[in-house]
Amino acid sequence: MMTEKNIKLRTATIHDLPLLLHWDEQPHVIASDPDDEWEWASELKKTPPWREQLIAELDGRPIGFIQIIDPEKEESHYWGDVQPNLRAIDIWIGEPTDLGKGYGTDMMKQAINRCFSAPEVTAILIDPLASNVAAIRFYERLGFQFVEERTFDTSHCKVYRLTREHWATIK
Repeated sequence: MMTEKNIKLRTATIHDLPLLLHWDEQPHVIASDPDDEWEWASELKKTPPWREQLIAELDGRPIGFIQIIDPEKEESHYWGDVQPNLRAIDIWIGEPTDLGKGYGTDMMKQAINRCFSAPEVTAILIDPLASNVAAIRFYERLGFQFVEERTFDTSHCKVYRLTREHWATIK
C-alpha cells in the first residue's frame, strides 16, 4: 500500500529480531510499554490466524512496528471476555529520530484500513498507558473514543475504541 510518505507495511520475520530487540531498548518505547515482554525470538516464528505482526518501512527503511490481533481469539486472553469481530492494535516508532514526523499517523491509518478491510470487523481497541498523554491525543485525533480506564497486569491504561461507522465519517 503506497501513501504520500511511501510507507509500506510488511510481515515481520525472524530476520527482524535484532532490529526489534534494539527498538525495545529505546527509552520512548520502554516508556510506552514498560511491563511488556514481547518474547520476539519465539513470537516471530509463530503465525497464528488471530495475529499480524508488521514492520513499517519508509522507502525500504524500517521505522516502526504494528501488531494487529483479534482480541477474542488471542491465546493469552489479555483483553478478557470481549465480543467477536474486534481488532486491537499495538504500534510504535522504533527510533526517536523518526518521532513527530507523521509516520505514526500514516502507519495507524494503514492499520485501521487493514482492520476494516475485513467486513466482519466492527471496531478496533487500543490501550495506551493512562499516563501517556501524547499517545492518547494521537489516538483521539484519529477518532478513537474513550471507553474506560482499566488495569492490564500492572499497567494502568485507558481503553479507546474506534467503530467502523465512526471511521467512515472521518477518514
